[in-house]
Amino acid sequence: MSDRSNGTPGNSGAVATADGRPNDLAHPDPGLPPHRPRLSDTQPRAAKRSERQVSLLFVVSIIGTLLFFFGYFFIRLDDTVATLRLQNLLLGLGTAFAMFGIGIGVVHWAKTLMPDHEWVEERHTIRPEADRRDAEGIVKGILEESGIARRPLIRNTLIGAGALAVLPAIAIFRDLGPLPGDALRHTMWNKGVRLTRDPDGTPIRAADVQIGSVFHVIPEGLNEAEDKLEQKAKAVVLLMRLNPEDLNPSPGRENWGYEGIVAYSKICTHVGCPVALYEQHTHHLLCPCHQSTFDLTQECKVIFGPASHPLPQLPIMVDDQGYLVAQSDFHEPVGPSFWERG
Repeated sequence: MSDRSNGTPGNSGAVATADGRPNDLAHPDPGLPPHRPRLSDTQPRAAKRSERQVSLLFVVSIIGTLLFFFGYFFIRLDDTVATLRLQNLLLGLGTAFAMFGIGIGVVHWAKTLMPDHEWVEERHTIRPEADRRDAEGIVKGILEESGIARRPLIRNTLIGAGALAVLPAIAIFRDLGPLPGDALRHTMWNKGVRLTRDPDGTPIRAADVQIGSVFHVIPEGLNEAEDKLEQKAKAVVLLMRLNPEDLNPSPGRENWGYEGIVAYSKICTHVGCPVALYEQHTHHLLCPCHQSTFDLTQECKVIFGPASHPLPQLPIMVDDQGYLVAQSDFHEPVGPSFWERG
């Protein structure tokens, strides 16, 4: 049933203006709901308990950060998967506890101890000369309402958790390079070092490399190196054979391959993912992480994707016994591009 007393169906209490639009004055602002005090507002013991809970969460964050650093600096990686899994577990748990502790701690602090009164401030005319004083007053009000000045336990644990929480990020970004000294500029490749299959270390003869084939290659002696994983991360190579007529070497690189056999760094110049996909018909190398594509016929020039530099080429030749060996180390740093190569 509709009430048509004012010409508007089903709106018996509405008031309309002359042009038929509803009048907002008929629905006054109900205002803010009454404030309901929390347990911590009325009972000092409850407030103290909440303060200890917040501090405990910040301590959890500190422990998580320390756990991250223990896994990062004290778990020595070797050639076993178990140590790698253990380090990843400690890094993941440490980061999770560090972020969880400080995040939940701040939320719990705001929910139980900080003032929860709702209030409305009318916009005022901007007074440039008074802006600084207003800003100071706002900051002082925030500090007073948060209770950080009168709750030293929360303040001290928050400072400790916040100061430590940023250190894992600094440590990780520091490892992106450049490393101390010239560590990125040198690998295990050197004149006469044989190219061997990854992972067994079997030497490769030039006669074993057929057109269209691909070999994942490591330098001879890598498996016996003390820092095997670190060296492999820089020295791993892809070896392919094309029809020599399909290659277009630039001046000075004509003898960097052998009868169509060429070797390039397997580490993508974008963010360091392994370039492990080879399209035989197009002679393209594809990085599966972000789809950077390199043209093997043009010295691994970037033809698609976010990578900004070609893959570094390893000059190779054949020794007296028919094995493929390196002529030298790479002529440029391998891995993700950084400012020294910009």
